[in-house]
Amino acid sequence: MKVNSTVLRRVMGLLPFYLFTLLPLNAQTFETRYERPVSDLMKDVAKRFGVKFKFDGNVDTVGKRLPYADFRVRPYSIEMTLDNICKYYDWNWWKQSGNLYKIKLYEYPRRHEQEGKMMLDWLSSLYNNKEQWEARRDSLRREVRQRLELDKFLDSCVMVKDKKGNLQRPVILSKIRKHDGYTTQNICIELTPGQHLFGTIYNPSPVPSRGKGVKSSKGNNSSPSGRLGGGYPLIVCPDGHWPYRYRKDEQQRLGTLARMGAVCVDFDLYGWGESEKEVGEAAHHTSRAHVYQAACGYILLDWMLTHRKDIDPERVGVMGGSGGGTHTVLLSLLDERVTASAPVVHLASHFDGGCPCESGKPVQLSGGGTCEPELAATFAPKPLLVVSDDGDWTSSVPRLEYPYLQRIYGFYDAKDKVRNVHLPGERHDFKENKRQAVYDFFIDVFGLDRSMLDESKITIEPDEALKSLYK
Repeated sequence: MKVNSTVLRRVMGLLPFYLFTLLPLNAQTFETRYERPVSDLMKDVAKRFGVKFKFDGNVDTVGKRLPYADFRVRPYSIEMTLDNICKYYDWNWWKQSGNLYKIKLYEYPRRHEQEGKMMLDWLSSLYNNKEQWEARRDSLRREVRQRLELDKFLDSCVMVKDKKGNLQRPVILSKIRKHDGYTTQNICIELTPGQHLFGTIYNPSPVPSRGKGVKSSKGNNSSPSGRLGGGYPLIVCPDGHWPYRYRKDEQQRLGTLARMGAVCVDFDLYGWGESEKEVGEAAHHTSRAHVYQAACGYILLDWMLTHRKDIDPERVGVMGGSGGGTHTVLLSLLDERVTASAPVVHLASHFDGGCPCESGKPVQLSGGGTCEPELAATFAPKPLLVVSDDGDWTSSVPRLEYPYLQRIYGFYDAKDKVRNVHLPGERHDFKENKRQAVYDFFIDVFGLDRSMLDESKITIEPDEALKSLYK
């Protein structure tokens, strides 16, 4: 039979291609465990689903071969496919903007939103009324405190005798600096030998009462200056992971609240700011930072209530953003003297806080497993504000976490006491709209003076002015 020379040339030209494509298929057998280089598989997956992958610096695909590689692909689901590939290497995937997926090492405090929903559904099945919830709440409070080892830490703190022989914490207070409608004063408390709590107190300047008072949440008469017969409200402000507590937006926030009539106090993160000079930056990324920062909020609250006669013990707030939101929830759980709480850009059922200063101690294992919304719910029925946005993990709050909190508050017929301010077009920060949400909340629950709300009146002090020891 005569073969057309043109056809023969075409067949011979395609032969290397067919041999190349068939060889890998021939090598895909049970005996070879259907093994493939993971980098090649990821390229195929990207092409199949029309997506792109970004690998975190800690994820290394070089030389890695994946057994049963193609069997891990689910043609109907990119996310199930990535689950099957990533779990072999202890990786995880996170959908970024558009069609971009980021591949990272497994992180124990971070989960997918669907897992958060399943956790909240499971938790909700544990209690169907106030009595069942309060049994769970009381157990959580005890176990979180135990797992945090807070009492062990407090027992190790420095105490000295005063002139009357009473044991006191060693405290240094700076001179008072006067501003428009408020003052600032640095505070330094030695906690453990050679390690200190560093913070700044923002005090209202004494102002005359303006007109008829308003009602506080307790039904007491309060002047618009925020002062009751028992004194000023107190707001403890744990800091987040933005650049230090000396930054402009934190001074604006605390100074404005002070102008409106609240005493505010913040403090350095462990291993940040002045604390960094004592223990080094690396100390922040340890489990000790978790208990140390929790103790800072607890001790500041206690010191202010016991040493300041102008503080109203019935109006005690805590408020912070990001990692400061983690410690806002924690302090609200640990100290029942807190009467109003405002975690900002923090709360999520699928994220416990990515730093050891938030999750270094295994408090989320309490009660057989818990999460931040349940820990926040232990605050019910007292006033709670949750501020969220679409630019971080809190994007799920209106759909998941807020309805869950409303259910718990419903056990007390107090759904109006929990509120969510969601900012769809915003990202992870503490900018104007988030500060405004906080102002509105504390004006409402503490009877602060809205007429004094003017951030332009705040003096932005240099970093050095807010330091106690290391200048």
